[in-house]
Amino acid sequence: MFNIGAGEFIMLAVLAMILVGPDRLPQVASEAAKIVRKLRSLSQAATAELRENLGPGYEDLQVTDLHPKKFIKKHIGDVLDDANPIAEIEAIKKSAKIDPDLL
Repeated sequence: MFNIGAGEFIMLAVLAMILVGPDRLPQVASEAAKIVRKLRSLSQAATAELRENLGPGYEDLQVTDLHPKKFIKKHIGDVLDDANPIAEIEAIKKSAKIDPDLL
């Protein structure tokens, strides 16, 4: 999710120990975990409320679907995939034959 490697994680842990101190580090980590849990429950409640207010047809709504590019791709991309212009052009090329008598 954040693309943090092992070396970066170790550096963050060392930095946290230096800034906070080893005696307060467990307390700070516990408070940070509580904040993350509260934010996660808040976002899940907001998503559920959004689904409820949008009504039927949006039961499978994901928050990432609201990004403009993904929204357009999801709703308009299916139409564009069905209308494959390259295949249509190839079919026209194959069917278009020049009559040698006209040359």
